[in-house]
Amino acid sequence: MYPGITFFHLTIPSYWVMALIGAILSFLFVHIRKRKFHIPGDDVTHIFLFCVVGGIIGAKLLHLLVALPNVLAHLDLMNTQPDLWTDYFLNGFVFYGGVIGGFLFALWYCKRYRIYFLEACDLFTPILPFFHIFGRIGCFLAGCCYGIPSSWGFVYPNETITRLPLPLIEAACNIMILIILLLFEKYYSPRGYHLPFYGILYGMTRFVLEFFRGDSARGVWLLSTSQWISIAVVLGSVIWIVWNAKRLKKLKQQYLHVSISGQVD
Repeated sequence: MYPGITFFHLTIPSYWVMALIGAILSFLFVHIRKRKFHIPGDDVTHIFLFCVVGGIIGAKLLHLLVALPNVLAHLDLMNTQPDLWTDYFLNGFVFYGGVIGGFLFALWYCKRYRIYFLEACDLFTPILPFFHIFGRIGCFLAGCCYGIPSSWGFVYPNETITRLPLPLIEAACNIMILIILLLFEKYYSPRGYHLPFYGILYGMTRFVLEFFRGDSARGVWLLSTSQWISIAVVLGSVIWIVWNAKRLKKLKQQYLHVSISGQVD
């Protein structure tokens, strides 16, 4: 593992280096994609920045919430070692929290400035697995989110056994999800389906991968927090698809009615 990358005698956490690279490339990627959509370039930039801010806030808040039971269980130890409090508040992010935070901030911006939100979702959805690829590579370099003991893989810091390189496996899964989304967009791209389609693909992937996580327990009732969120994301995505299908059908019927009325007149 390479938890830190040194530039001119300055050591920067490798996770943040990969996150920065991912953010820069994602910004370029979304501006390349905007040609297919009807959203002004300035609004694309503003939505992206709102997603970044909301993503950071959401990812941190969900991490604090998920880690809170463990903190309360070891409160005496935390009070005797102030560095643990620093680590609790400064380190650690949860991807699902970032998605939720970015979604809510983007929704607010689109509502505030009258941007068609479903089109914005279609534009930005492939950015999620694209950025996540770099994020998971950063996790691997940092030595976190490791998998269960395995006959192949890597020996992580402070470990003496070989563990499954789960972050790299999830990065590969995100590459596949990205390819599927782009193919879906090319051959079948009605407005409003991209985000729920991603939610189903990633939710199912994350639910399965969580069974191979080797770090400490992070949930209740036999499932991790991310697995419960995955279930909610998949169900919510299915509801979104059904709602959007009914919406498009209603719009089509209204369009046909107007067309027929115009011909009669």
